[in-house]
Amino acid sequence: MSVAEWKDLGSVETLKLKSLQEITIDRTKIALSYVNEKFFAISGVCNHAGGPLGNGRLDGEYIVCPWHNYKFHCGTGKGEPGFEEDQVPSYDLNERDGHLWINLNSATSRVKAPHPAHPLTRPIKRAPGALRVVGISTTSVDEANPRLSTSEYLLDVALTHAKSIANTETRMIRLSALQFRACEGYYSKNAHACTWPCSITQMDPEDEMEKVYEAMVHWADVILVSTPIRWGNASSLYYKMVERLNCVQNQITISNKQLIKNKTVGLIITGGQDNVQAVAGQLLGFFSEVGFTFPPFPFIAHSRGWTAEDMHRNVEQVIHSQELKESAKALVERAMHSAKALINAESPDLNTRAGRKAHRLDGASEATE
Repeated sequence: MSVAEWKDLGSVETLKLKSLQEITIDRTKIALSYVNEKFFAISGVCNHAGGPLGNGRLDGEYIVCPWHNYKFHCGTGKGEPGFEEDQVPSYDLNERDGHLWINLNSATSRVKAPHPAHPLTRPIKRAPGALRVVGISTTSVDEANPRLSTSEYLLDVALTHAKSIANTETRMIRLSALQFRACEGYYSKNAHACTWPCSITQMDPEDEMEKVYEAMVHWADVILVSTPIRWGNASSLYYKMVERLNCVQNQITISNKQLIKNKTVGLIITGGQDNVQAVAGQLLGFFSEVGFTFPPFPFIAHSRGWTAEDMHRNVEQVIHSQELKESAKALVERAMHSAKALINAESPDLNTRAGRKAHRLDGASEATE
């Protein structure tokens, strides 16, 4: 048995003032709780991603990690019911002379429940085969009572054309048909709380943002994104998707790890009010930030203009416009041509610290992938 190593945590009366707090003793982080008029101490480091348990909150006798809401019993360190095999160390405490003492050598073992690696964490390597094109429609529609979306219509024209060229593989992802949660701001809690894949994807098996991650990071060579113009902006579903793609960009900041390489993106923008270039600028800016490249003339667009409120005629105009259809076909051809050039060329060493991300995050890994 190891020799006890008792350390003074401070005045009992002062420590009672907080039901949960983080205390660091000799570089050991402790989550100290005061529950039902009794002190408890467990490790302050969460098993999941190293979150600070002492900065979390109490849910009955369980400490809830502030990063991803994992729970550990304040006394035993065991996970919540059903996850007891996941356990953080717990420590012996002793009160004497008005002070609280902890035995650092009394720690029970940390036990991490075995969790298989998420499929998205596999090495990123393009599988051999024909060119692969994914279309992502960001228009919001009622799936039970669908209407025609002009942006999605042109996206379908582009995908159909791509499929006719040299046995190209295509997929359509309609965000309106997916059930996925909005970004819950893990990066704002702590940079390292934003993980790849997204923490929500890891914790919620019903979150379907995984389909977008799989297509963008692992499967597709070309991504075509279509959006309507909504009050001068891209669609709300586009922004919801982009917020969840924050974890892709954050891997560059946190780990110097570029997930998206040698892929091109093309954009289709339609709407009833004219703000095409501003909407395109936002899309181009974001997709460049996560590692995509662009073909010449990377977007096509159509707008009825400021005074046109007859949206049924907008739909008719797009459907009957041979020029718009040919433009959609030409867009996907340009994107495919650029993607082929990238696939066939040797990938250069890319400076992922470029632009506004030139300064490495403190503690970030130097490893690249």
